[in-house]
Amino acid sequence: MRISARADYAVRAALQLAASRDDRPLKAEAIADAQDIPHKFLESILNDMRRGGLVLSQRGGNGGYRLAKPAEAISIADVIRVVEGPLVSVRGVRPPELSYTGPAESLLPLWIALRSNVREILEGVSLADVASAQLPADVAALTDPPNAWVNP
Repeated sequence: MRISARADYAVRAALQLAASRDDRPLKAEAIADAQDIPHKFLESILNDMRRGGLVLSQRGGNGGYRLAKPAEAISIADVIRVVEGPLVSVRGVRPPELSYTGPAESLLPLWIALRSNVREILEGVSLADVASAQLPADVAALTDPPNAWVNP
């Protein structure tokens, strides 16, 4: 699975909003500066997140962006889906829409299993979990094996 810059930036921007301690909206420039995200790219991402119902925008001198729901109610999967679409696809196609024959036939259940595990992790972690550095125990445990940190 590959996390695009767009998905990474969207999650980081959402986390910046989740970490905001007051109820005032944050300006896109402030989010971009805090997370080292190109401002124009972030504006496009925030617009997608607004259309997807994850953030609210407010115009004016005191305007900016804020989360549309509590951080506990927004999963990392929600953010990625709003800016990228399905969490797992093969050649841009969702796994249930694929079919294989011969020795490749068992690829379909493999792709489905992969999608299931990605969903379980990303749907089970909220913005609040990450912003507070309190990942769910089952997710944190996946980082325990030394080889989890090694690129093969």
